[in-house]
Amino acid sequence: MSIVSSRAAPAPAALPVAIYLLSLCSFAFGLSEFIAAGLLSPMARDLHASVAAAGGAIAAYALGAAIGAPVLTALLARWPTRQVLVATMLVLAAGSAAMAQAPSLGALLGVRLVVGLAHGVFMAIASHAATSLVEPGRAGRALAIVWLGLTLALAGGVPLGTWLGALSSWRWVFAAIGALALCGGAGLLWAMPSLRQTAAPASPLASLRAIVQPALLLAACVAALVSVATFSFFTYISPFLLQLGGLAAGWLGAAMLCFGVCAIGGNLLGGWCADRPDAPRSILLALAALACNLAGFYLLRTQPVALLVLCGSLGLLFFALVTLSTMRQLALAQRHCPGSDAVAAGLNIAAFNAGTAAGGALGAALIVSFGLPSIAIGGALAALLAMPLLWFSSRKLDAPL
Repeated sequence: MSIVSSRAAPAPAALPVAIYLLSLCSFAFGLSEFIAAGLLSPMARDLHASVAAAGGAIAAYALGAAIGAPVLTALLARWPTRQVLVATMLVLAAGSAAMAQAPSLGALLGVRLVVGLAHGVFMAIASHAATSLVEPGRAGRALAIVWLGLTLALAGGVPLGTWLGALSSWRWVFAAIGALALCGGAGLLWAMPSLRQTAAPASPLASLRAIVQPALLLAACVAALVSVATFSFFTYISPFLLQLGGLAAGWLGAAMLCFGVCAIGGNLLGGWCADRPDAPRSILLALAALACNLAGFYLLRTQPVALLVLCGSLGLLFFALVTLSTMRQLALAQRHCPGSDAVAAGLNIAAFNAGTAAGGALGAALIVSFGLPSIAIGGALAALLAMPLLWFSSRKLDAPL
């Protein structure tokens, strides 16, 4: 007969306040990136450009993030973490003010490219910083909180910003983002402590070499395929739901709300799974679930209620995979190129951005060649392709499933 102590187990320590400030800052960056989609029409009208041309504001930002995340992060490898994070927030603040006063589309695109560079650097270094501020057993949850800011920007910030832009002006929305960036930067300047270094920071040259390290590249390819699978479908989700699902226009908003709310849960679920001993296996299971989810869109494309459920599970799975794959990349960096953790996180961010662009192109090609329903099958096949690549990299490069 065992004796159970009546003494209550100690409550888990709260996460450092700096992690929540990093989440606030990622919200500001996420809003800066995603809000352009909601403000595209008024921006085009005010800047005397076509909507198609104004869409370059989204592409310019994504291009900057894809370059800034791995390359600039590598070049800034020896800089103090707090200084780099605060500097990126100042770039966002100044860039938001410049976007609010942009006299032409060309000026707006140039500023968004620069802010995108800062976005990539911030998310890469913030991902590393979050896992360094806590013990290993809570690293996944800390990372999930940081990425939660981006998810909240997509799920709640964009609808709110779009509404405010319609009430006043799109320029005031960017001005508000600039003010939020200043608050976030000031908070980090006050609360961001010196980080515990598990390995000496790599030199900029060594950090650049880490970008082409085979284990990290293969892991980045898996992340890119996750993004291809999701966005080959999600880019065209509006016509899919309206034309094939028979949903009324009002239900489209409900579908986006399902995606956004479940994406928040996916962030937290991914963080919880990342802290478990079988975290690598969770990635494989999530990829299989993503493939089944996308195939479900094809099979149930005439069932409106099922489509709403599938939209929610798509957000859950994608954002869980974002957190899981970032944690895996950080673990691979510690094993294969110590001191280049932030660059590894940046490589993952670049992979997701590249996968988003490639997914949109793939979806367009599938629609032209095989029709609108085919985008769901194309996405499912991309998720399935990621599974043997993950298995191969795990077996061959010392990251067992």
